[in-house]
Amino acid sequence: MSEYKVILYKSSDKETWNNFVLNSNQNTFLFQREFMDYHSHIFHDFSLLIYKKQKLIALLPANLVDNSLYSHQGLTYGSLIYSKKIKTTDYIQVFKSILEFLYQKKITNLILKELPAIYLQNQINNPIAYILFKTNAELLRTDLHSVVDLKYKSYSNSRKEGFKRGIKSKLKVLESQTFELFWNTILIPNLEIKHAVKPVHSIEEITLLKSRFPNNIRQFNVFYKEEIVGGTTIFETQNVAHCQYISGNVDKNKLGSLDFLHHHLIENVFKSKKYFNFGTSNINQGQHINEGLLFWKEGFGARSISQEFYNITTENFNVFDDVLV
Repeated sequence: MSEYKVILYKSSDKETWNNFVLNSNQNTFLFQREFMDYHSHIFHDFSLLIYKKQKLIALLPANLVDNSLYSHQGLTYGSLIYSKKIKTTDYIQVFKSILEFLYQKKITNLILKELPAIYLQNQINNPIAYILFKTNAELLRTDLHSVVDLKYKSYSNSRKEGFKRGIKSKLKVLESQTFELFWNTILIPNLEIKHAVKPVHSIEEITLLKSRFPNNIRQFNVFYKEEIVGGTTIFETQNVAHCQYISGNVDKNKLGSLDFLHHHLIENVFKSKKYFNFGTSNINQGQHINEGLLFWKEGFGARSISQEFYNITTENFNVFDDVLV
């Protein structure tokens, strides 16, 4: 009988789950149940806890769609959550146990969404590539995140000129504890006009999440003559400031509003972080890149790191039977 056991998450496991996340190699607030559960009415949560004997050693945030289990689709990133010190043999056995558990539940596929390496506390402890190799995982999609390593930040002439226009325009950046002004004046109208979509988070949802994570979800607005002209919503973790939303009004280039705003964030507010993540510029399920948006982000010194999405067939759990010799 295997010493590894997989348990389906239930609400009574909330404290156990949260405490493990806080001490894991993937300690980000998005994996806390207070964040994951805000849209529990949309997703069929099928998150897993993995024990070795009686000790919890890993978690898998996930939701179920038909006969496929997804790295939670309500989260920007996912994959396995584990201790900073987990050994490779345990990591392999954890994945084998997950795949076997799913196979026995007649769940045929695990759609795994990677966690970008910048969010790992210990970046050298991440054996996922070996798991993907052994299970003949199918690559479904690759997104590119534009990330500034704040040790090596730099600015293109275009971004420098934009910042200077912001100074000349006497722009002012203020942090706001509410989201209505940015959402209603800038973000919602822009997304409607450009893409005919709404923000992923409604006003009510982002406000709720802010109340649960007041130090992690932050709103910065930029003003010209007391009028809001742009803003950025930041999801802040230990090592990373991530731009969840960026938007400016029609005068953003003329005023230099977004250049001025993000220069301020990089140079002042988040200068002690390791990374500033502008997010992806991918569209059409990763097939295309918005070149203009990518050009703008790379003007701050951002460069690309990949986030990949894989399909693992659960019946391949037995490929790990003879790995350790």
